[in-house]
Amino acid sequence: MSALLNELKAWGCDTDSVMPRFSHKEDFYARCFKKFVVDPALEALGKALADKDADAAFRQAHTLKGLTENMGLTPLSAILSRIVEPLRLGNCDQALSTEYRKFIREVKRYKILAVRDGV
Repeated sequence: MSALLNELKAWGCDTDSVMPRFSHKEDFYARCFKKFVVDPALEALGKALADKDADAAFRQAHTLKGLTENMGLTPLSAILSRIVEPLRLGNCDQALSTEYRKFIREVKRYKILAVRDGV
């Protein structure tokens, strides 16, 4: 198993269960991971939350939640679930911005991992 997958597993990610989606190709997973950590939806979610645009925020958060679940990035998916569900009801309050900041702090760790491992 690659250093990337070992590290993600140590962080609580469930990469084992999602590898069939990537044809068990660790290099393919790594390329997708590298794209995820710079996905424009990361910033778009923050902007939508700042603008109090619940519909746009929901779309971005739901997209990101799907990506994180498909990649087995369980800790990130858990944070996004706490953002998606209130947005689904049209609630776009300050507490979601706090969750978003937690999410972005975690994503920064993942970005560092992507750079460190030369992903």
